[in-house]
Amino acid sequence: MNILLLGYGKMGQKIDALAQQKGHSIIGRINDENRKDLSDLTTDNIDVAIEFSQPDAAPDNIRWCFENGIPVAVGTTGWLDQKETLDKECKSSGGTYLYASNFSIGVNLFFKLNDYLAQLMQHQGQYDIFTKEIHHTAKKDAPSGTAITLAEGILKHFPYKTHWLNEKSKDPKALSIVSERIDPTPGTHEITYFSAIDSIEIRHIAHSREGFATGALAVAEWLKDQKGVRSMEDYIKDVMGQL
Repeated sequence: MNILLLGYGKMGQKIDALAQQKGHSIIGRINDENRKDLSDLTTDNIDVAIEFSQPDAAPDNIRWCFENGIPVAVGTTGWLDQKETLDKECKSSGGTYLYASNFSIGVNLFFKLNDYLAQLMQHQGQYDIFTKEIHHTAKKDAPSGTAITLAEGILKHFPYKTHWLNEKSKDPKALSIVSERIDPTPGTHEITYFSAIDSIEIRHIAHSREGFATGALAVAEWLKDQKGVRSMEDYIKDVMGQL
């Protein structure tokens, strides 16, 4: 498979090494410094792009893929205010893309666990809820996209919780997300339900970026034969027969 890497930070480099180990070819490695090189690429031989750049670059990179008929798996977070528009552009252009706040298979199973626990807890009014995420200091967006996905999974089951806040809050309508930036943490996410009597906590800890890179590459291998706006849930249902 011929892969274009859009963004070449730590994640892009990890995906590069893993892809070559699996026998794939890297057609281009694009970052802020050489983005002009996109215009020189022969796009006919690119099977799929994997996008891990920066929040301000991701929407243009995604649009470039639509324009050139290249399926793109997007792991950059922090640009979701534009996702609805890009979904429409994908459909109108006949493009293909999949955005995931986290490509780790373990994290995506954790999303389902979070959703199930929220269903169990929604009528237990004695508990309040907060979430916490810890990442390395180079991560520019806060809260993380993964934390937002977890928060949304909770909020849909708690009508009296109307929104999330990226701070500790005593507002009963707010779901607090506490963000910490500590090196060299790849990513930790915690959900806590607490009351005067007891607490219930679930946690996912990433030990390295390996899980993110492995998941992104596996999704890209699948995405090259898909059409339209796809999701991790689509991938897991189709490939793993779960969810």
